[in-house]
Amino acid sequence: MSQTHDGTLSVADIIQYLENPYSLYHQLRALDPVYWDERAKSWVLTRYTDVAAALRDPRYTVMGFMSDTSWIPADMRPKLEPPLRAVSRQMLFQDPPDHTRLRGLVAQAFTPRMIESLRPVIGRVTNELLDQAEAKGHMEVMGDFAFPLPAIIIATMLGVPPEDREQFNRWSSYFGRLLDGGDFSLEKVFEAVSEVSNFLDYFRTIMHARRAAPKDDLLQAMINAEEQGDALSEEELLGNCILLLAAGHGTTMHLIGNGTLALLRHPEQVQLLHEQPVLVSNTVAEVLRYDSPVQLTSRRAKEALQIGGKQVSAGQEVIMLLGAANHDPAQFKDPDRLLLTRPESRHLSFGLGVHFCLGAPLARLEGEIAFSALFKRFPHLRLETDEVEWQPSMVFRGLKQLLVSFT
Repeated sequence: MSQTHDGTLSVADIIQYLENPYSLYHQLRALDPVYWDERAKSWVLTRYTDVAAALRDPRYTVMGFMSDTSWIPADMRPKLEPPLRAVSRQMLFQDPPDHTRLRGLVAQAFTPRMIESLRPVIGRVTNELLDQAEAKGHMEVMGDFAFPLPAIIIATMLGVPPEDREQFNRWSSYFGRLLDGGDFSLEKVFEAVSEVSNFLDYFRTIMHARRAAPKDDLLQAMINAEEQGDALSEEELLGNCILLLAAGHGTTMHLIGNGTLALLRHPEQVQLLHEQPVLVSNTVAEVLRYDSPVQLTSRRAKEALQIGGKQVSAGQEVIMLLGAANHDPAQFKDPDRLLLTRPESRHLSFGLGVHFCLGAPLARLEGEIAFSALFKRFPHLRLETDEVEWQPSMVFRGLKQLLVSFT
């Protein structure tokens, strides 16, 4: 969001400032909190109140972001349209009542009771991963801990082999590129969609095996719903399997990575956590607010409406900067400080409204167990270097790697 050669600002400039986008969010909020981004042809919201209101507003739709295939050359449509159609049937891209129906079919696996029952499993996997790191004498947090922990848990819930996690992490990264909406060449788009197609084939193969040999897990419950005619098509089943697997480990991975970095850059807060372990729940909420794994989301206006005195036309896109809302000084005192004793922050990292993150309770529990175990096991944990490299994404905020030592 720097000044460009033509004097405009754009959300596309976020990617140039990955080390610290929050000062740029403050700049944009001060300039115009309801800003028309000429390059993105979208409205951009940076105030907490505007973002929170828009996330709850039924006058916006999430539909259409993946369903428009008019840009695909005719000779490529037979290959690319089917995977994009399946992705467009994810609950992420559906409004009620379809969203309500799809969400209801998987929500049973994310009830407080079901999530709490995973606590021993999460604790066991956490300790095993930290044992392996301790045996090596050093740790790369992302590859050794932040990625495998949620990947193993969501794979177990879905009933897919945890040992396949490197492969579905690769596919998930391509899926994330589609969601990111960056400026890609057609060749890169084709590559990403082709990999997502392989992801769908992976689940299709598992589905066929399950019909012959059923199991007791979330994937089987979704298959049974489809077979019983509970309005769950094969496209919906496949698309939402991808969503659950990709979202179930990707955002939690960055919660753990971003949170570990933030804590190690604020040693006085780590000391506070050592002194008051009960603050771990606050810790998860605060690191989510401080450096959210998801920085923005978007909707389209279904009808003409106004935001902050600006006229939004039907069909226009509205980008909601969650990271900016989480650093709005009108909502959070000293928003750019990490404070584990901050009162209930009501951060927007999980969204709001009907699309509030289904996996939020699981992410919170994984974060609590991960931070508690990590800093208890390694009380002198420190960064190997102050220099870190961020993933080049506007939507998702996460580290490529994070090197730490134990002494």
